[in-house]
Amino acid sequence: MTRDDAPFLDVPVMAPKPGQAFDVLLMPVSRPDLGEIRIGEDLFAIGRGEAPFAAYPTEAVSVLSRRHARIFSEDGSVYVADLGSKNGTHVNGDAVAQQPAKLRDGDEVSFGAGLAYRVRLYPRPAEAEPPRVAVTLLPMREDLGLQPVLVTGFPFMVSKADDTFARYRDDYPHQVNYLSRRHAHLFLKQGVPWIEDLGSTNGTFVNGVRLRDQSIRLEPGDVIAFGGSHFVYRVQIEYEADADATATRTSLFVASTVPPAQAAVLPVDVDPDKTTFVGAADSFLDIFCVDYRAAQEDEINPEAPPDAGSDAAHRPAPRGKVTMMLVEALRSFGIRDRHQLERAARVAILVVAVLGAGGAWLWWRGAPDRSLQQLVAQGKYAEAAEASDKVLARHPDNAQYQTLGAEALMRGYVPQWAKRLQANDFDGAATVLGEMRARSQHNRDGQALIGQLAWVGDLERYVVGRGGAEGAIRMYADEARLRELVRRWEDDTASHQRLLGRIANDVPAFRDVYARALSDLRRLRNDDSVFLAAIDRLNAAVVTELARDQPEALQPMLAEYKDKYPRLSGLDRVEADLKQYTGLVQALRDRAPGPLVARMQKLSLTTPPFQAQYQKLKPRLPGDDVQRQYKLANTAWEQGEGAQAVTALKAVGSGPWSADVAKDAAHKEQVAAQYAAVKAAKGTPGYEDQLLRLYASLDPETDAWYVKTVDADVQAIRDVALRRANVLLNRAATNWRQYRNNGLIAGEQRLEAGISAKFRSQARLLADAQEDARQGLRIYGQLRIEDTAQWDRIRDDIQAEVDAQRRSLNDLRMVLDPAVLKTKLSLVGDAGKGEVGKGEVGKGEAGEGREAGTASASAGGKP
Repeated sequence: MTRDDAPFLDVPVMAPKPGQAFDVLLMPVSRPDLGEIRIGEDLFAIGRGEAPFAAYPTEAVSVLSRRHARIFSEDGSVYVADLGSKNGTHVNGDAVAQQPAKLRDGDEVSFGAGLAYRVRLYPRPAEAEPPRVAVTLLPMREDLGLQPVLVTGFPFMVSKADDTFARYRDDYPHQVNYLSRRHAHLFLKQGVPWIEDLGSTNGTFVNGVRLRDQSIRLEPGDVIAFGGSHFVYRVQIEYEADADATATRTSLFVASTVPPAQAAVLPVDVDPDKTTFVGAADSFLDIFCVDYRAAQEDEINPEAPPDAGSDAAHRPAPRGKVTMMLVEALRSFGIRDRHQLERAARVAILVVAVLGAGGAWLWWRGAPDRSLQQLVAQGKYAEAAEASDKVLARHPDNAQYQTLGAEALMRGYVPQWAKRLQANDFDGAATVLGEMRARSQHNRDGQALIGQLAWVGDLERYVVGRGGAEGAIRMYADEARLRELVRRWEDDTASHQRLLGRIANDVPAFRDVYARALSDLRRLRNDDSVFLAAIDRLNAAVVTELARDQPEALQPMLAEYKDKYPRLSGLDRVEADLKQYTGLVQALRDRAPGPLVARMQKLSLTTPPFQAQYQKLKPRLPGDDVQRQYKLANTAWEQGEGAQAVTALKAVGSGPWSADVAKDAAHKEQVAAQYAAVKAAKGTPGYEDQLLRLYASLDPETDAWYVKTVDADVQAIRDVALRRANVLLNRAATNWRQYRNNGLIAGEQRLEAGISAKFRSQARLLADAQEDARQGLRIYGQLRIEDTAQWDRIRDDIQAEVDAQRRSLNDLRMVLDPAVLKTKLSLVGDAGKGEVGKGEVGKGEAGEGREAGTASASAGGKP
């Protein structure tokens, strides 16, 4: 029993050794009826027109492209390379993309979706080395200075990057650039040289016929042309029985000098000193590596030789001895006289009529195929796509028409689509896609390819719209679009690569666009992982800190983002919203309904996180009735109509803000009364003290009308006002020093169930120091005194102690009686900004006593 007859399990697969050759057995998995495929050569072509696939049923090979894949052996290993096929090649479920994949014994390789094989590898027994082969390429034109090329190492790749042809770049730069980086290759098949075009831009021609999808055998005297009419050679082939001549199998040795055996096989009219010797074989791994970027370097040859392949179909067939054959055929059927001939003729006419009708029917059935092929041959791709779509409307599952129609669609429209896209005419490119969809409504393959082009168009539109790959990322505007573009690619990366690679193979004009899109995609994926992740972190921090009523905590993070992520556009909007929201929360903490309503009416948030959080904050803010009354009150107050303002505020009924509004109304009523008293006291003793007390109690923002009205009088007694401020500030410093000398309010005093005389005395010193420092610095501010650093420190120290005492008291809320806690809080002074939001009891609950105390002290004529 021979190796070929043995079951594959009986043949052990040895570990690969360097230089070990293998026979490959492909055992069908998906279609066992197709039989096994045994590969005994170093290179095996897979395509729907290649053996044995061409003999398979049409439905079995409909998944194959014309140039689908190649299986090859090299340096003791077996590989499979996909050639940009429509339906792809997979090894154990993984797509084979731009690089060949190594095959191992037991792997499953599939071509398309329905043609899968199990791979078995058999070590090939050592065989006697066959006669070696040398192929000489003799230039057809001597005036160009081209050298003959002697090829002794196979495979040999024709490439503009190889010195064999690159040496002519200085003299003929365009002619060299008409060659592709992977143009064609010569290889041995059963010891005979063959040639295959590798999808070059300007083609490979043998005897004037352009090579398409299949390799052909080279014969002595053949004329081959690469990329045009410049690199044109006549083929000479020499076979040597000497085993030391040149290699036939795939080999990787280098001939640094010209061996005598090589010179011996040269034609007699070739000078060895002027011959390019190619002794080192190229690698199939490089030959079948798909590189779309390299193709964009090729120039289109405007003077490419015409394809004479169509003439071959019209060559007359050799004539035979038709008459003698006919006579012998008649005699074999017993027809020997005229009568028998006439009777047979009638039968024959009937048979011919039936056959003619059948042939006409078959011809009619094949008419769309011929029409479609003629349209493609004439370059009428748009009409071909439309004709294919009409057939698919009746036969939607016809894979052949889907493939042909999709290819025609791409070749007819993608060049103009790519041109518009490169000119940033995205609307024009979208119009081209719309026309493509109209001509392929029933072509699923075409629609899938159009979907890929639409994604590329959307990608480039976004990248150009933001200012390029390094353009700014607009917060709250670009995130969804960027994520959608990346998600569409990552949902099925292998399918995208396969479909876009198919377009690049069919349409060279798309390759530059494809390379640019892949580069932009890499940038977008980086932006997704870096900048969008940063935006997500910032949004999460905004939600967290705003929910805690601590917007101030976001300021350091925002400053860091502005320095760390300069490409983020929109941080200024976040900063503006943060400033507005912080002021709003501060007014809420202070339970100051007047400033709070004013901020609400001016609020203009533009970023989604702040807008959403503001909606959650609304139930804690003054309602519409409070806002309406404050609008009336503020209008009257700003015009000096104190009585009307107070009346408007007193109209606010019960509610969560009624106590705070009542205090505000009382304050305004007191200010109005003080103002009336000051006006009445003008020119009398004590007038200056009353004026200064009024001036110190006014808020520059909320009491702007009164400040402006009395400002001239205050400036007239500026020296008196300054002395008044100094008195207040010195008294604040004295009370603060006395408070500290007596000892701070200790924990046992805060824990007392009642209010001791010592607690009350110390709290009064602290609260009076706070109020005096506040009023004194307010007069300083109104008089525009700038040197206040010393008093600012004293005020801040006093406020820090007040805040510390209030926090400690609030920590005892579960221990102390609520009434006692409220009284103690009212005695130690008012909370500073930021303390109410940190567990502080609001001024509406604990500050009433302090407000009343301050009012009475002012009314009592504090010096």
